[in-house]
Amino acid sequence: MDFAFGPQDEAFRREARAWLEERLTGTPGRRDWERELGKGGWIGLGWQEDGYGNRCADLPRQVVWAEEYARSGAPARSGHIGENLLAPTLIAHGTPEQKRRFLPPIAEGRELWCQGYSEPGAGSDLAGIRTTAARAADAGEYRITGQKIWTSLAHEADWCFVLARTDPGSTRHHGLSFLLVPMDQPGRVEVRPIRQLTGTSEFNEVFFDGAVARAGHVVGGEGNGWRVAMSLLGFERGVSTLAQQIGFAEELGRVLRTAVATGAAGDPVVRDRLVRSWAELRTMRWNALRTLGGSEGPGSPGRTGDSGGEGAPSVAKLLWGGWHRRLGELAVQVRGAAAAAGPADRSAALPYELDAAQHLFLFSRADTIYGGSDEIQRTIIAERALGLPREPRGRP
Repeated sequence: MDFAFGPQDEAFRREARAWLEERLTGTPGRRDWERELGKGGWIGLGWQEDGYGNRCADLPRQVVWAEEYARSGAPARSGHIGENLLAPTLIAHGTPEQKRRFLPPIAEGRELWCQGYSEPGAGSDLAGIRTTAARAADAGEYRITGQKIWTSLAHEADWCFVLARTDPGSTRHHGLSFLLVPMDQPGRVEVRPIRQLTGTSEFNEVFFDGAVARAGHVVGGEGNGWRVAMSLLGFERGVSTLAQQIGFAEELGRVLRTAVATGAAGDPVVRDRLVRSWAELRTMRWNALRTLGGSEGPGSPGRTGDSGGEGAPSVAKLLWGGWHRRLGELAVQVRGAAAAAGPADRSAALPYELDAAQHLFLFSRADTIYGGSDEIQRTIIAERALGLPREPRGRP
């Protein structure tokens, strides 16, 4: 396995770093920053084709960009869902008209997307969704009725890709369709932010009350939503996992510095946990690179470490979800009693404000749940990668 970057990759790194240093002045607004990235051609590097306002880059350069972006301290991306989830799905399953309509605004940073999958009764068990999409009499549009939950950045999004039941008599993964729905439909689309333990509201409930989606905005054809939705999930944990690990390394560095400052590093148990965290993070990096590069070769698609292996994304999620939650616990442990203290400024706008360690601890409690719980990931690995007997389902 050769994970070294060549001279051309390093030249690309210098270009990316210089561009970020030049543009990152002040605190850019999230939408303005997306448009700035679009002007530079930095959105859509990993797409399989160009011509939509993006530039294409091979895997090493995608990794370089992801690492440099994370190291630069640039704002969290608002366009991640459109760029890394919807766009590859449209490239794989969309019509030429759908690609021409939706890919350029994503590449230019002009339109933001959210994902309409989970529902109150269908989270990890996605096949149990109840949201319906009824075809209008003139066959020109669908009317969508139902509720989605834990919808990231729905309060900022212009569009939502929605998995809905278009066959009224269908059950489970049958009779579903993948629809592209505009969010600007007053009275038909309502977004309610969900306030979290951290005091922030990245997630939302979304209510559809007869929301309209054009018939031409069904991706993959009516009734093929499950196939399209599963294809999209395959794009969810790609190069971006490496950028995520850069952020993890910065968090681990802060925890280590705090441990030294407070004297907690003198405890051999704490030292062992710090070293273990460092070693596990390095292991995750090599696993991600091996998976992305297909180092085991193309001939064994069912093995968990291979590129294309069905268990690979679940292995990655299990690794980082548990690791990050343990890091959150370690972050407050090395702080000692001070980790339970509130803000020094009692005039703060929120009833309580969190420092970095407190935020890490509270937010990371959900890491082993969202995006597919640990139990679901283990089931996927067991059934799809290892070929073990399927777990009994409680519903037909």
